[in-house]
Amino acid sequence: MTRYAAATLWREITYLAYHLHWGLDQLLDLEHGDRVTLLEEVSTLNERFWQGIGGNGE
Repeated sequence: MTRYAAATLWREITYLAYHLHWGLDQLLDLEHGDRVTLLEEVSTLNERFWQGIGGNGE
């Protein structure tokens, strides 16, 4: 088993904490796969939001 890079883990946790307003303990308790899924979903929602702000209609 390889170690997950600490800098990457902190970036992921910071991103999710900012957008979901979850605490550190909740985020650290997530399984890696679950955390990655949440990152992808929040990122998709973010992109859709900013596309709407830009007015390109996609």
